[in-house]
Amino acid sequence: MAKSKGKSLVIVESPAKARTISKYLGANYIVEASIGHVRDLPAGKKEVPEKYKAETWAYLGVNTEADFEPLYIVPDEKKKQVKKLKDALKQADELYLATDEDREGEAISWHLQELLKPKVPVHRLVFHEITKDAIENALKATRQIDSSLVRAQETRRILDRLYGFDMSNLLWRKIGKGTSAGRVQSVAVRLIVDRERDRIAFVDSTYWDLEAVFETGEKESLTAMLSTVDGRRIPRGSDFDSATGKIKNNDLMQMGEAEANALVEKLRTADFKVDKVEVKPFSQRPLPPFTTSTMQQEANRKLGFTAKRTMSAAQRLYENGYITYMRTDSTTLSKEAVGAARDLVRSEYGENFLHPSVRTYSGKVKNAQEAHEAIRPAGTPFRVPETIRGELDSDQFRLFDLIWKRTVACQMADAKKQRVSVVIGGGGTTFSASGTSILFEGFLRAYVEGSDNPEAELANKETLLPQVKESESLDAKELDPKSHTTQPPARYTEASLTRTLEERGIGRPSTFASIIGTITDERRNYIFKKGSALVPTWRAFSVTRLMETHFGTLVDYEFTADLEDFLDSISRDEGQRDDYLRKFYFGDTSEDKHNVGLQKRLVEKLEEIDPKETARFSLGIPETGEHREEVYVRVGKYGPYLEQGERTASIPDGMPPDEMDLARGMVLLEEGQVEEEPIGIHPETGKPVYVKVGRFGPYIQLGEPDDEEKRNQGLLKNMTVEDLTFEMACKLLTLPRTLGDNPENGQPIQAFDGRYGPYIKCEKDTRSLPADLSPLDVTLEKAIELLKQPKQRGRGTPKEPLKVYEKPSPVTEGEVKILDGRFGPYVTDGETNASLRKGMDAKEMTFEAALDLLAERAAKGPSKKKKKKKKATKKKGAKKKATKKKAAKKKTATKKATKKKGVVKKKS
Repeated sequence: MAKSKGKSLVIVESPAKARTISKYLGANYIVEASIGHVRDLPAGKKEVPEKYKAETWAYLGVNTEADFEPLYIVPDEKKKQVKKLKDALKQADELYLATDEDREGEAISWHLQELLKPKVPVHRLVFHEITKDAIENALKATRQIDSSLVRAQETRRILDRLYGFDMSNLLWRKIGKGTSAGRVQSVAVRLIVDRERDRIAFVDSTYWDLEAVFETGEKESLTAMLSTVDGRRIPRGSDFDSATGKIKNNDLMQMGEAEANALVEKLRTADFKVDKVEVKPFSQRPLPPFTTSTMQQEANRKLGFTAKRTMSAAQRLYENGYITYMRTDSTTLSKEAVGAARDLVRSEYGENFLHPSVRTYSGKVKNAQEAHEAIRPAGTPFRVPETIRGELDSDQFRLFDLIWKRTVACQMADAKKQRVSVVIGGGGTTFSASGTSILFEGFLRAYVEGSDNPEAELANKETLLPQVKESESLDAKELDPKSHTTQPPARYTEASLTRTLEERGIGRPSTFASIIGTITDERRNYIFKKGSALVPTWRAFSVTRLMETHFGTLVDYEFTADLEDFLDSISRDEGQRDDYLRKFYFGDTSEDKHNVGLQKRLVEKLEEIDPKETARFSLGIPETGEHREEVYVRVGKYGPYLEQGERTASIPDGMPPDEMDLARGMVLLEEGQVEEEPIGIHPETGKPVYVKVGRFGPYIQLGEPDDEEKRNQGLLKNMTVEDLTFEMACKLLTLPRTLGDNPENGQPIQAFDGRYGPYIKCEKDTRSLPADLSPLDVTLEKAIELLKQPKQRGRGTPKEPLKVYEKPSPVTEGEVKILDGRFGPYVTDGETNASLRKGMDAKEMTFEAALDLLAERAAKGPSKKKKKKKKATKKKGAKKKATKKKAAKKKTATKKATKKKGVVKKKS
């Protein structure tokens, strides 16, 4: 390609990527960042241009009356950056659009071209890694924007808007604020709810067997488990029906505790010998290099990273030239990468650890096309992790190390193992033992795959058995009865959910992180975590039931996978977008399952759906006791609660749905009624004092539920309801306590029990109380002493910086440092403040990473502040009129409130 004599503008997505690329380009290139998308559909009707606001489709931002034409706008926070790009283009005589090589990247390039309207030659610049060779090769092989990829991305965006906006609006009206629906999001929630339903329906079974410890002639121990009794096999967990708890095959020998103990007594005098020894050698191959999905799964299992945290670290590694592009379905490696991996095996592990021939891997993902290569270390030769540890923060280093090991291992020799099985007989029983030994580590020297279940043993773990021969006599030293209870199916983790979505063909691997981020967002209250397990809330049950009952097609697993196939077909110029969207949104007369007719169905269902039925789940009817009405879980505005006739009770916050059964529900209902009895009458106010249990634990209430002046007080830390006396409850109600006046300024000192623990306060000056000092017991003298001491933490005294960089900011020339703020650590250059993302380690953050955060924040412009409305000058008469109107309004509100309480005031 002939080089331009003037300047060339290169546009990428992020400042970090821009800075890395600029290292490899000369002075003739200006490299700028778009900071992601520069145009998008309006976020709401407020952002719709005035001339379209009256249109019926305006709230969607998609013209459903004109072939679903999208309405694109430049969001306010992007206008400053767009102007910057336009100004830069004026100085250039060529434009290179170097956004990422996937559909989103292609769409960003197209939007940039549409928005900037360049009058100079435009080139699409694509590369898989940010290295000097990759950039130089890309400059020699530029292309045009791929309109098929752009159309595929646009269709996906339109479809998600049609689905998400209208369905979310219906959910808000029928279930509550904060609820939302989405093409993949709703299906992911359904998967998690379905698994919880399986756990609720699960009936456990208990069975017994024996564990024996035998001693060989060489005085070595061999542990074995009972296999058969009189020719009948001992069952395992999989032999029981999960719905009934009964054994599937009656020919199996299911023992109880008494039978197991009786068998132990019988076998005490039995003679045992080795019936069979079987040795089977086998090989284990290394796994392919990482795709987006497998990287997220493995980082979750081995490093404990969420999908979002993994992708954040991977994005930084890619932008700074450490790894290849991190959104990919491909398991292929370039010849150069294979060569680099094989060279490292030789140098790091030795020739005998190298596989004799080049290993190749083929991807199993349908329509794999997001990138041309697997995720691997960038450049050749690969840099060894330890040599770059100081350049990366903690998350980036750990992820790079994982990617490096997986890439190198894929070209290593097979691991050679052998499995030894031993069968021991005696007294009409057989016992079996098995062990695995590693004969040659092969690729395991570099990389061992993690496990979805952290409590399970890794498949490669060695279990060595002592050497025994057939017919060899053994002495039974120990015979222990063992009880086993079958377990419900495991809940999804982020790793197993990602794998299931990929296996079912739902969503794209590059979007799994954002999907999981959406469904675990606390504001939606759909999913919470218990350890690494994803647990659905009752609200998720309610949303899923509504979707299944009234919009079953939209959460059907097969339909969602087929829809993904259609979206992929558009990128191959095979699918007809407009026809499909018309069928999906408006419907037609065909019986095709994709004939959803969403718009019409939403109108019908708005009247048909009864929110009370959607939000009610039966636990059953008690067979005994005073109260025989059916017990329900209800999903209310402020969370789930139990209902039985007129009786209600709160459900403890964080209780998984599978733990809530009829027996537990009855206990909570009984406890709930006890709560309603006051524990005494307050001596000063004459009001009743209650102990109540809310979503966040027990608390004291002073006054009746309908008392407008009632007040609540939580229990102190480590205080339980059982230990609570009426006297202590009254004492708690004295908080905040006024201890007396501060002699230095004459102002009162008070003791509080706050959100972050107990503290004292005098005007704006506060001090935390020591762990051994209660706000109920602190004296005025002690409080004065504490206030005289220097403040250790808090907003009153500046904290020491967490980190200060040696170099000044290239933008402001001010000191760049990381501070610990009220909402967590943030980086500042004196003018711009940028919060650190979740998972970022302040102490290990590099100077370049700090500058990236500052550049991104600066590009968004200053924070929006609500404008204070100017008070209008009113005439005296108008003021009187307004006051009368306000008084009338207040009177009406009071009447309504009184009616609600069931009190009717007599007219005077």
